[in-house]
Amino acid sequence: MTTDAAAEHPGGLPSAPRFANPFAAGRLRALGDSIPPTWMVLVGIVSVQAGAGVAKNLFAVLPPSAVVWLRLLTSAVLLLALARPALRGRTRADWAVVVGFGAALALMNFSIYQAIARIPMGIAVTIEFLGPLAVAVAGSRRKTDVAWVGLAAIGVVLLGRDDGSGTVTLAGVLFALLAAVAWAGYILLSAATGRRFSGTSGLAIASMVGVVLVAPAGIAEGGTALLDPRLLLFGLVVGLLSSVVPYTLEMQALRRMPPRVFGILMSLEPAAAALVGLALLGEMLTVWQWAAVLCVVAASAGATRSQQKRERRARPTESRQDADGPE
Repeated sequence: MTTDAAAEHPGGLPSAPRFANPFAAGRLRALGDSIPPTWMVLVGIVSVQAGAGVAKNLFAVLPPSAVVWLRLLTSAVLLLALARPALRGRTRADWAVVVGFGAALALMNFSIYQAIARIPMGIAVTIEFLGPLAVAVAGSRRKTDVAWVGLAAIGVVLLGRDDGSGTVTLAGVLFALLAAVAWAGYILLSAATGRRFSGTSGLAIASMVGVVLVAPAGIAEGGTALLDPRLLLFGLVVGLLSSVVPYTLEMQALRRMPPRVFGILMSLEPAAAALVGLALLGEMLTVWQWAAVLCVVAASAGATRSQQKRERRARPTESRQDADGPE
């Protein structure tokens, strides 16, 4: 799971970032133009889940909260260096929104890492994806949207089937659900932050808020292990794979790809998580669990497509109202 561009799917896709460093922006743009955007998104998805796989391998020597803290710290430092956000002249409302955004970011990452420490990655990410799915269909009474919710519900029921293996625990499922709620909040607050802060400056500030919030648990539980250079290096790798690499690729892809295509591709994340869990961690899912993953993937893709159709139909109406002006 990316905590940046992909985290905003499907409730409002971000625009291309504006970096304070024009040289870095030029290099990123030149690199991005040479790679097909579809491959950028797919590589970003695999990168996020590979980062989670590396993180789970670290849990034997470093608690999840410590790994989350290292991940957030890595992305925050790099984002601050690139965005160089202006802190002066902000209103209380601005700070309230960005602090809430950072809290949602921290809770989302903390919860999903606690979940994957207890249940297979594919199952955890599938449950977490219910958050953006809920945002996509919230307030809609269309039959198609109700159908997508029903399909996702079938997936959840299938995940609850007891195969006797003990791989799915109540604590793991609850943490994944908490991550889903936090992801939904993140999507809504990311839109509010984008209206108040330019480019990636809001995300950079929110990342630092997340670092501060997770620091007490991360440092206390990590203890002296956080002084081990090898573990710090692995923490850096997690931060790069889970945040920096996918965020950069996704932002470049959005410059050259319709948002509807991006949103549908991002719906592949639960399946990617299951495959990475199998390849890196040897996590075998049952036939019913794979069916559950596919149900949620299909529901997410369908809800994304339906939402974007509604938005396209609404734009001409809004334009006509603007042109007519007040009576």
